[in-house]
Amino acid sequence: MASQLNRNREFVTNLLLIVATGFLILLLWQLRSLLVTVMIAVVIAAAIAPVIEKAEKLRVPRWLAVISVYLTLLAIIIAAGLIIGPTVAEQLQTLVSLIPVYLDNLRTLAENVALRLGTEQPEFIDRFFDTQALTSWIIGSGQQLIVRSYGFTRSIIDGLLSLILALLISGYMVAGRENLIKGIVNLFPQPWDKRLDAQVIPISQRMGGYIQGRVLVSGILGVAITLGLGILGLSEFALALGVIAGFTNLIPFIGPILGAVPALIVAISQGGLTFIWVLLLFVIIQNLETYVLDPLLVGSSVQVHPLYQLLAVLGGTQVLGIIGAVIVPPWIAGASVLLENLYLQPKRLAEKKEASDIKVREIG
Repeated sequence: MASQLNRNREFVTNLLLIVATGFLILLLWQLRSLLVTVMIAVVIAAAIAPVIEKAEKLRVPRWLAVISVYLTLLAIIIAAGLIIGPTVAEQLQTLVSLIPVYLDNLRTLAENVALRLGTEQPEFIDRFFDTQALTSWIIGSGQQLIVRSYGFTRSIIDGLLSLILALLISGYMVAGRENLIKGIVNLFPQPWDKRLDAQVIPISQRMGGYIQGRVLVSGILGVAITLGLGILGLSEFALALGVIAGFTNLIPFIGPILGAVPALIVAISQGGLTFIWVLLLFVIIQNLETYVLDPLLVGSSVQVHPLYQLLAVLGGTQVLGIIGAVIVPPWIAGASVLLENLYLQPKRLAEKKEASDIKVREIG
């Protein structure tokens, strides 16, 4: 009788857990927009936190340091928008209007290559270089990728409001970090509260170091590409192409390739020699990033296998668009801290202790 009651109690408990899990998943799905905003806010807060810590060491009040940092960032963004914004917008508009011309140039080049190889123009050239279809696809794909970044909002305006909200939330996170962290870790029983509290600083350092390094490297490369393209004769679109390359470089692995494609397409229309020089420019800059800038500025802040980083970028892009490709890798870096410190290290220590005990018993 008692065993039957225990089985019934266990069944009811499991059923309640399943129902509660289902409701939790449904609730999280309904709050998905807010969750993405919080994810962005955490990344921003992790990137800004080191600056706040340094200001505190100089005896600057934390609230004043937070306000100063955000006002400085806002001033930089506004200044950059006023100085280069109109030129970039004009160049981008011109580039979009010239997409059919560039595609026609690519089609002519492909036909010439086919003729030089002594083959008749294959049908796939006509199909692949359908100017109207390709133009529609390029513009539509770009719009879809951007819209997917706001896929958890109703419109681009809502997306901008979500970004502003993320900035405000990140400010509150940085300003009231101690109370916020204390309130979260106290939800967990001992000894997990102390263990999780000890991981906050390593997680913040790894996430913040990663995003700071990526932003700095992308800014340097954007300036270098703008100057390089201007010297190589693409000054008409150099600034816009440099901005595109800089922003796409925030995305690991595939970002540099995406940033190089528009410049190479424009270079083809200027002639084969210009194309070779532009290709060489991107190869040199990519190697400079890989072997000089990344080790110096980003370093080993991620400490995640490149395959997992690539999967994080692809998964983030698939779900959240461009924003996902940028914010998911630092989250993976932060999660790797928990995995390393709370599971792998204790596991290795336990295995080492067990091996040592076995050895002692064998000797004894």
